[in-house]
Amino acid sequence: MSKTVLISGASIAGPSVAFWLNRLGYSTTVVERAPALRAGGQAVDFRGEQMKVLRRMGLLEEIRAHQTAMGEQHILDASGRRVASLPASMISGEVEIQRGDLSRVLYEATKDRTEYVFGDWITSLTETGSGVEVTFAHGAPRTVDLVIGADGLHSGVRALAFGPESRFRTEMGYACAGFSAPNHLRLDHTGLIYNVLGRGVTYAAQDPDGPASVGFVFAADGLSYDRKDEAQVKKVIAEVYAGVGWEVPRLLEGLHAATDLYFDELAHVYLPRYTSGRVALVGDAGWGVGPGGSGTGLAMMAAYVLAGELFAAAGDHRLAFSRYEAAVRPAAEAGAKQAKGTGPFLAPRTARGLWLRNQSHRMLTTRMFSGVFDRMTLKAANTLKLKDYGM
Repeated sequence: MSKTVLISGASIAGPSVAFWLNRLGYSTTVVERAPALRAGGQAVDFRGEQMKVLRRMGLLEEIRAHQTAMGEQHILDASGRRVASLPASMISGEVEIQRGDLSRVLYEATKDRTEYVFGDWITSLTETGSGVEVTFAHGAPRTVDLVIGADGLHSGVRALAFGPESRFRTEMGYACAGFSAPNHLRLDHTGLIYNVLGRGVTYAAQDPDGPASVGFVFAADGLSYDRKDEAQVKKVIAEVYAGVGWEVPRLLEGLHAATDLYFDELAHVYLPRYTSGRVALVGDAGWGVGPGGSGTGLAMMAAYVLAGELFAAAGDHRLAFSRYEAAVRPAAEAGAKQAKGTGPFLAPRTARGLWLRNQSHRMLTTRMFSGVFDRMTLKAANTLKLKDYGM
């Protein structure tokens, strides 16, 4: 039976895998390239079947203690006038929490039984008959039984075990950025959504005296930048939003001062397999779908399924990995289908597209159509039905 597991990535999927494998008696190590846990980040929500995994982990009440408890989100027109309001359940699901807070909850739940190594990363994987020989940028080599890639859209484990990212990645023609900024409008448990053609802005806050969470989504055809050069990325974003009215100039001031910027182009990662030999991928590393695809909830569910199948197969990773793929793939593909229209929906490129988007928001909040959006999002969230593995 496999006992030692190396997990790459300390955000959400990685600690979730460690949580369940610890319960099964595995020895787990999480290696994370960043020097520490990343704070901040955009909010993530859970609904439907995804709530089961939080309950089975015994973390639902802890997550609720840190939930955003956001209220309505208001859609604004180009002049900043409110044109529609979306109920909290439509945007925030059954429970919503900032990504950084969720990462901290998972870390606290695993740190006593999992070794965390920050500021390092995997540089090579060599599979032998009985394990995987692993080298690192800084640490000493190790030999482990299994390796789990839970290191996001730009997964290093995926590149080493499956091939270069370009082989599996499809661009969607949009980019997104998220960062914390001063809450100069003193929003209180509410959010605003503002658009001009091809550019969208979200501005939300839980506390009038606390920071605001700002999101930009914009059409990004032919962008040229170095993703690792934060100053260059900030310049690109500022140029895209130059001349946009409403509160955008003040939000750009916040962007320049932000220390927690997240930026990436919206893309879909598709792999014909999520496992190779003794290596398995979980979350965005295996099926990155971008915003709107229930990615966080599915990653945590997939971590449970992976551990459960290892338990059911008495540690036989070949059998467990095969069953894991069969269980998770339909949900990953449903999430990708749901996320496909995220960019055009959040930042329509044409006046007609923007008008139709706003009209759909108005329609979804009427009594006749109330619940339609919830049913749509629940359909994706509920594609993967969690078995009871008796863990």
